[in-house]
Amino acid sequence: MLKNVTTVVLDGVHPFELGVVCEVFGLDRSDDGLPVHDFAVVSAEGSRLRTHAGFTLEVEQDLGRLAEADLIVVPAGGNYVCRPYPEPLLTALRDAVDRGARVLSVCTGAFVLGAAGLLDGRRCTTHWRHADELTRRHPLARVEPDVLYVDAGPVVTSAGTAAGIDACLHLVRQAYGHEVANTIARRMVVPPHRDGGQAQYIDRPLPRTRCDTVGDVLDWMERHLDREITVEQLAARAHMSPRTFARRFQQETGTTPYRWLLRQRVLLAQELLEATDDTVDAIAGRSGFGNAAALRHHFLRTLGTTPNAYRRTFRGPVRVA
Repeated sequence: MLKNVTTVVLDGVHPFELGVVCEVFGLDRSDDGLPVHDFAVVSAEGSRLRTHAGFTLEVEQDLGRLAEADLIVVPAGGNYVCRPYPEPLLTALRDAVDRGARVLSVCTGAFVLGAAGLLDGRRCTTHWRHADELTRRHPLARVEPDVLYVDAGPVVTSAGTAAGIDACLHLVRQAYGHEVANTIARRMVVPPHRDGGQAQYIDRPLPRTRCDTVGDVLDWMERHLDREITVEQLAARAHMSPRTFARRFQQETGTTPYRWLLRQRVLLAQELLEATDDTVDAIAGRSGFGNAAALRHHFLRTLGTTPNAYRRTFRGPVRVA
C-alpha cells in the first residue's frame, strides 16, 4: 500500500509535473471513499526554490522526510539533464530503494535516479528528446525511448508531461485496484488507463540528416506515400543499383527504405486522424496502407494504440464509419 508519498523538488522544477504528483497523491478525496495519503513536498536545496516557469516555491520540509516514504517521486526540472545533484538526495534515494520503498521519476527526473545509480541494469524511459542523453550519461541503463512509462520493480520512470499521470495512476492501480484508479482518473478528467508500452507521440522520429544522394528520392517518397513503392523503383530514380541504393539509404537516414516509408505513412495517418473526418478506410488509402486492417496492424505495432483510439485522444469524437 502507498500510505506515505513524498515528492522531492530541486531548483528549476517544472510546475506541471510537480502538479501531476500533487493531484494524484496529495488531494483529499475521502468524500468519494478514496484513500488519503500522508503526502509531502520536500526540498533538496533549501526552503525557497525557483520553478522553471519563473515563480518561486516555499517548501517547509527537507530530505529527512524521505526515510518514512513508501513512494518517492522526482518530477522534471528545467536543467535536470546536465546539472549535479546534492549527494544527500542521491544517498536518500538509494537508501529508500534498499529498504523496500519505490521511486518514480517524471520526464527528466530520470536523470536524478540515474545519478543515484538506480537505473543501472534496469529498463527505464524519459522524454524522447532526452533519451539519447540519458543513454550517454548512464550507459548501464536500458533506456526505452518510445514508451510512456516503465515499471522496473522498485524503480518506475515515465516520459514527458502527461505520461507522469499514466505512471502515477499505474501505481495507484497496483496499490488499490482498478476501481480506485478509475475514480481518480474521472475526477481528473483524464483517460483511466494508457498502457506503459504505448508509444510516445513523436512528430518526426526520423529527422533529415545529411542526405546527399537520396534527398531527392526522400522528397519524392513523401509526395507519393499512397503509391506502391519498391526499392527497385527508388534505385532507378537515384540512378543506382538496388543494392547500392539500399546501402546509401541506410548510411544517410539510419534506417531502411521500407522502415522509413512505413514510419512516414504512419505519420501521415496520424495527421489525417487529427485533422480530418475521413474514415479509417479512406485514411488507409491516402496514407498508402491500402485498407483499414493493414493500417490498424502497423499503427498498433508502431504506436501501441489503434487509429480510433488515437483519434479519440487527440481530437475527440468525430464521425467515423
